[in-house]
Amino acid sequence: MTDLDIDLVLVPVDGSEESHEAVDYAIALASEYGASVHALYVLDEEVVRAIDHGVVEESEVADDSEAFTDSVARRAEAAGVAHSNSIAYGFSTSVKTVHPGSVVLDTAEELESDFIVVPREPVSGDPGEVLGKAAEYVLLYASQPVLSV
Repeated sequence: MTDLDIDLVLVPVDGSEESHEAVDYAIALASEYGASVHALYVLDEEVVRAIDHGVVEESEVADDSEAFTDSVARRAEAAGVAHSNSIAYGFSTSVKTVHPGSVVLDTAEELESDFIVVPREPVSGDPGEVLGKAAEYVLLYASQPVLSV
């Protein structure tokens, strides 16, 4: 078996059930390798546009993402795994090349992540479920090992 040197596991999330499952895998992996976990909460196009147009308050979105990342923190702490989190727009109204997959990979490079656990969700069209669209992109272009769950 190959020895892996893993210090940081990145898990992009969007608040979906599949994201919860990916977090569990990321925490288990981090625990096995003595690594930490970073949860990247990715906002989808509809949410970004709603914030930009004042239809949704940014504070409401922040509350939702904070509730999810708090659950990640509780589960990581229970497993004895160090954790951190951030939030990112998975879409830009002004920069064409910004999409969920590129945001995940850019964050992975910025944080020097050693491993990515990405939820592979059915694309249901539900607002907020953005990562199903990004999973294949991450699998194709990541320089780190990727586990798709």
